[in-house]
Amino acid sequence: MSLPSTGSGTGTVPTTEHAPSRRTVRAGGYLRFLGGRVLGMVAVLLVIALISYAIFYLLPANPAQLSCGRPCTPERLAQAEAFMGYDQPWWRQFLAFLGGLVVGRTYGTGAAAIQCAAPCFGYSFRLNQPVTELIVDRIPVTFSIAIGAAVLWLLIGVGTGVVSALKRGSLTDRVLMTGAVAGVSAPAYLVGLLGILLFGFTLNMVPVSGYVPLSESPVDWAWHLVLPWLVLAFLNAALYTRLTRGEMLEVMGEDYIRTARAKGLGEGRVVRHHALRNVLIPVATVFGLDLGGLLGGAVITEKVFSMQGLGALLLDAVGNLDLQVLVGVTLFSAFVIVVANFVVDLTYGLLDPRVGNRSG
Repeated sequence: MSLPSTGSGTGTVPTTEHAPSRRTVRAGGYLRFLGGRVLGMVAVLLVIALISYAIFYLLPANPAQLSCGRPCTPERLAQAEAFMGYDQPWWRQFLAFLGGLVVGRTYGTGAAAIQCAAPCFGYSFRLNQPVTELIVDRIPVTFSIAIGAAVLWLLIGVGTGVVSALKRGSLTDRVLMTGAVAGVSAPAYLVGLLGILLFGFTLNMVPVSGYVPLSESPVDWAWHLVLPWLVLAFLNAALYTRLTRGEMLEVMGEDYIRTARAKGLGEGRVVRHHALRNVLIPVATVFGLDLGGLLGGAVITEKVFSMQGLGALLLDAVGNLDLQVLVGVTLFSAFVIVVANFVVDLTYGLLDPRVGNRSG
């Protein structure tokens, strides 16, 4: 029996040259994976915006009362509410807030109207400045603290965790785990104050407050951040030490590790190329969330070291009932955390290619 013809007159098996390649299938699956994550980010941010708005704007406090002045007559209070947009139902206020994020917003009418360009996170009538500008002004301080500390605690935490696992039961292991327990248990403000007392006042080694912009002097910028970096690294590296050690002990007992050793690979190569890659997957999850939370405002650290970042801005807004700033900074912090979580999802595809394949 002859094979069916392919149209060329010869009995040949149909080819698959027009079938999608494996690379195309993987790319399509990864794009669907990214698309789903982006839609999830948007949905989460909308829910957070609604919850934040409801919590802060449905409070009994009336921000217009604070801007009304004294004496605050009912007529002046009504004018202040109308100017700030608080005379509308809460759901209309929320829609106006969302619209301001996309196209900007105008407060008031006539010559006294205030323009807030997109993305408008609100307007602080107490500080007479858009919340977006306030956030942008404070971002360099918070990001400088967060990123520098994050690099330190990741390197220290993963490094000490790997060493502790490889030297399980030794004196080195016990010393490192004792330090990790101390770091996990210590309050941030206490460690910060002890660092200021020891390294700032007693030894007079480093500055204990203030911030120098990177553009003015990179050396002074780093020097003023050394102590906050070390404090945050000590507190956060402890968690990564424990996490890395536990994951490392589990991975080193897997069959593929024994196979790699049986092939004659050196212990260093086994650890770096086979074990560490799998250990970094859960570490990346925690790191992304921790970094995102810190980028949203290192509240306690900024307060202890008198640095005017997003955390200090948020605390000032709480003390002055500046609800526009409260909502704006809260939503921005949530945005940073969600983006950090999204980056973690992308990192999974690099550390474990099976994630991208499963998404298809």
